[in-house]
Amino acid sequence: MLEQRIRDRLTRKPILLMMHTVLGYPSLEASMDLMETLAGSGADVLELQIPFTDPVADGPRIIQANEQAIRNGVTVAGCLELTGAAARSLSVPIVVMTYYNVVYRYGVERFAESLDDMGVEGLLIPDLPPEEGERFLHAVKGKGLSPVLTLSPTTPEERMDRIASLGRGFVYCVARRGVTGCPTRFASETASYLARCRKATGLPLAVGFGVSGREDVAFLEGKAEIAVVGTELLKRLERGGQEGVGAFVRSLVSPADVLQPLKNTGTR
Repeated sequence: MLEQRIRDRLTRKPILLMMHTVLGYPSLEASMDLMETLAGSGADVLELQIPFTDPVADGPRIIQANEQAIRNGVTVAGCLELTGAAARSLSVPIVVMTYYNVVYRYGVERFAESLDDMGVEGLLIPDLPPEEGERFLHAVKGKGLSPVLTLSPTTPEERMDRIASLGRGFVYCVARRGVTGCPTRFASETASYLARCRKATGLPLAVGFGVSGREDVAFLEGKAEIAVVGTELLKRLERGGQEGVGAFVRSLVSPADVLQPLKNTGTR
C-alpha cells in the first residue's frame, strides 16, 4: 500500500524525495539507468511519466523531453514494459504519471490492470478532473492502486475536501499556478496554502512545481511529507549526465537520510 510505504520511510527521514522522469528520455535504455541512479542516490519514490503529445501541465523542459521521447519511437507498451522492470528490480515505490488520452486509448480498466500486475503503486493523471473521473477512480481502486489527485493554491476549501476524500496514497499539492519548470518562491503564502491542504486530508502531502534545491526541500520539512523534483532533474541530467544526477539527489538530503536501495521482494 503506497501510503503505508511512504509512512514507513518517514520514520527514518524528515521528508521524502519523489523524482520525476520522462520515460524514453533521452532513450529507453538510459531511462532504466537513470531510475537506478535515482533510487541509489536517495530518491524515495519514482514518478515515471509516459510521454504524450500535449502535456498541458508541463513546462518547456518536460515538454521537450516528451517530444524527444516520442521522436525516439517510444510507445505506451514500451513504457509499461520498462515500468514493470523498474517495479520488479527497485525497492522504491513507483507512481506512473500521464495524461488521460493515453489511458483512455489504451483502455482504462486494461491500463489499471497492467500497472497492478507489474507492481506499480500509484497513478496520477493531472488533466482529469475528479468530477469526470468516476470510471478511472473505480478501475484504479478496484485493482488496489492509489489514485493520486492534485490540489492547487486556487482550489476552494470545499473542493479540497472533496478531492482529498477521493484520493489515495498521497495528495499532490501544486505549489503555484501555471506549469512545471518556473521558479517558485517558497514563503509564508506557501506555508498557509499547505496548512489548508493539511486541514483537508490526513494523507501525506507531496509538493511539486519549482522545487530545485536543498533550500526548497528544507522549507517543506514539517509542512509536507514529500518534495517533488522534475525540471531541475532534467537540467542536471543534460549538464552532468548520470553522475551529475546522483550528486544532485544526494545534495537534497543529508547523508544520514539516504536509505540504502534494496531489491524488490515482490510485496507491496
